[in-house]
Amino acid sequence: MNENVQKGGRLFTFLCLYIAQSIPKSFFSTIIPVLMRQNEYPLEVIGLLQFVKLPWVLKFLWSPAVDRSSHSTADYKRWIFSSELIYAVTILAISFLDLEANMYTILLLVIFAFAASATQDIATDALAVLSFNKKDKGLVNSMQSVGGFAGSMIGGGLLLLLYNKLGWNLLLPYLALFVIIAVIPLIFFKNSQFKPAEVKRKYSRPSINDWLGFFKQNGIWKQVVFLFLYYAGLIGSLAMVRPMLVDYGYSIREIGIMSGIIGTSIGCVGSLTGGFIVRRLGRFLPRIIFAIFGLITIIYFYLLVTYLPVNTATLHLAISLLWGSYGMSTIVVYTTAMDRVRPGYEGTDFTLQTVMTHLSGMIMAAVAGKVAGEFGYANLFLFEAVIASISLIFILSVFRKDKKDEPGFTE
Repeated sequence: MNENVQKGGRLFTFLCLYIAQSIPKSFFSTIIPVLMRQNEYPLEVIGLLQFVKLPWVLKFLWSPAVDRSSHSTADYKRWIFSSELIYAVTILAISFLDLEANMYTILLLVIFAFAASATQDIATDALAVLSFNKKDKGLVNSMQSVGGFAGSMIGGGLLLLLYNKLGWNLLLPYLALFVIIAVIPLIFFKNSQFKPAEVKRKYSRPSINDWLGFFKQNGIWKQVVFLFLYYAGLIGSLAMVRPMLVDYGYSIREIGIMSGIIGTSIGCVGSLTGGFIVRRLGRFLPRIIFAIFGLITIIYFYLLVTYLPVNTATLHLAISLLWGSYGMSTIVVYTTAMDRVRPGYEGTDFTLQTVMTHLSGMIMAAVAGKVAGEFGYANLFLFEAVIASISLIFILSVFRKDKKDEPGFTE
């Protein structure tokens, strides 16, 4: 079979896997805050709701188990299939519960579902690292980002519209079915690139060094700080943009179109564009370019709520800038994360790095809710602009162009 066709098939498989994990997560993360705000829950409480994604922060705890038990493509496939089955069954169970009467039970089941989804993500990311060389890692990162944004568009947009027609109990069974269908391409997945590392055969059980070893790498502190800061400001805006639209009088349907469909579509375009830019320019310049774009986006939000007229057109522009800059930024984050994994610890090291971004995002979301609730949206965006400025200054001060970051460099 033609090599490009095989590569295209592998990319399509990963696209489906990332969509499968992101659609339910986006739906639950979108519908619950909107319904809570409509029931006049305070912004501080809605900001804390981001902690329902805690499994995506704690997944590093069990990521070594996935690495240690996976010595072939078949091993990773077993992890992915079993995790997705649990994910789907849990979603189906939630469909039998009433949203208002069983809120706490639903939240617990959502956390459990997110744990299954996070486990799938560990195995999928590790398999992605092992399936592509350095030159093509930008491609699979585009699939990861596009899959996430497409999932957000469907889960936070189209399903939000269907929710108005079908309701909670009728919509979720279809969502569970889709999760199963989306992993079907993995059945036919073959990976000729897979080369298991010898280090996996030396130890039978995970140890503390599986995690600590990542932080012992030369110069890793720059990557750690980068991951915590890079799009922290954008995450705060993303967490508050839907409640802000509610406060400006927009309905669930209008929010679904503006943020869930149009916004995430722009995110897909941004991530694809970012993938091509990283493939052409390497890692160094895109870090700076995308950071500047994110800062401009946050400044526009500040101007919007202070000086500019707030209407559908200006809000559409703000949301498009937000999702577009976030989409481009994710490519740099994922690609540089894949560059810093150790052989034999692909799932653990990539998970540790993505967990840093999730942890930063959860903290920023909670802080954003607190700042917006007590000081207003203008001060929120001013605060986030400061965070984005610090991130840009850090990049300009610490990172230097490296030969390995050149677009023509391959392993």
